[in-house]
Amino acid sequence: MNIGIIGTGNMGRILAEAFIDSGAVKAESLMVANRTMAKALELKKVYPGIQVAEKAEEVARHSDMVFICVKPLEIHGLLGTITSLLTKEKCLVSITSPIRTGQIETLVDCSVIRAIPSITNRALAGACLMTYGEKCDPEWKNKAFNFLSKLSTPIEIEQEYVRVSSDIVSCGPAFFSFLLQAFIEAAVKKTAIDKERATQMASTMIIGMGELLSQGHYTLPTLQEKVCVKGGITGEGIKVLEKGIGDLFYHLLDATHAKFEEDLKKAEEQYSPN
Repeated sequence: MNIGIIGTGNMGRILAEAFIDSGAVKAESLMVANRTMAKALELKKVYPGIQVAEKAEEVARHSDMVFICVKPLEIHGLLGTITSLLTKEKCLVSITSPIRTGQIETLVDCSVIRAIPSITNRALAGACLMTYGEKCDPEWKNKAFNFLSKLSTPIEIEQEYVRVSSDIVSCGPAFFSFLLQAFIEAAVKKTAIDKERATQMASTMIIGMGELLSQGHYTLPTLQEKVCVKGGITGEGIKVLEKGIGDLFYHLLDATHAKFEEDLKKAEEQYSPN
């Protein structure tokens, strides 16, 4: 199966790397294109076997499954240039949350899937959120699911949960990276431990925690219970967190959902009939 990626920015490149490293696709069967040619050529330096196209049309013509990895409001214009090449036997995969599969289906005849990845997929781990278009061929549903299973855990979601699911799966690594860095900075200021060692300790801690969950030794609540000895030091720290965290994550979700609604409105203007 020939795979195409249009847009080799952060997530487009991560997917390309994960596709090849996982063995989901051979480098020779992957074609990429980017508005700035230099970015695509940088990827080819690492994976010499991949094909680099000068235009998106070439990717659409060559590929059986095409991943669109451009900004949400650029998708409509891009589809205008490649729609005629996306024949019924092909599959188009969008990775952006504000654009619904139904909106894309108004412009193309091929099967349409939305697959929202996570940066964790670069480590061949984490989830990928799946939504299938109403006209998506069942065979393509299976093919895409099996393909993405090689680098992630595909999870099918309903439209109403797209934003909150994306907050957890896609935005989550950035949110918790921010919190972990704040934890490190506080440790450095409070005790004068050097930042390099504190970062090493925090990084290995979070990796180890992930392994405990992945291997099924503990759930999040039981992990906390095991560390938090009654009357101990950890318990005192938990009290501070319980008091200080308040409505932090409610406000966080308010902000992401507000931006999402703004993007939805802009997208709706593009796809609504004149």
